[in-house]
Amino acid sequence: MNVGDKAPEILGVDQNGNQVTLQQYAGSRLILYFYPKDNTSGCTAEACSLRDYASELAAKGYKVVGVSSDSEASHRKFIDKHSLPFPLIADTDQRLQKLMGVWGEKSMYGRKYMGTFRTTFIIGPDGTVERIFMPKEIKTKIHAEQILAD
Repeated sequence: MNVGDKAPEILGVDQNGNQVTLQQYAGSRLILYFYPKDNTSGCTAEACSLRDYASELAAKGYKVVGVSSDSEASHRKFIDKHSLPFPLIADTDQRLQKLMGVWGEKSMYGRKYMGTFRTTFIIGPDGTVERIFMPKEIKTKIHAEQILAD
């Protein structure tokens, strides 16, 4: 997925089993952020940054949706524990992550495995990708500030 591409219409299923579509966010700028795992330090910092700046983001016309491979139940616990005011898509089969190009081989301590590359897509009111924050750009503790400053 590149800047200028049209985002997929069907995004997935949220923490409550509801289908999430791009059409639900028509007219808004969507922050579609992909993260590796619920309740890990970096992912929690990123989610809490977006939570803490929710009103500033909303004032600029943004809506937020998070995506990881975690289950609906895991997402519900994550949302409850950290009072997250936005939905999280349970992309357990990595369909959306593969479509968006954020699923691939990672390496930690010499071990290779498949996982999610922390990436944020800003999708415009017309459904096209306006901006992509790549993994090395994202500072989890201040990610909302990065978006607002862009």
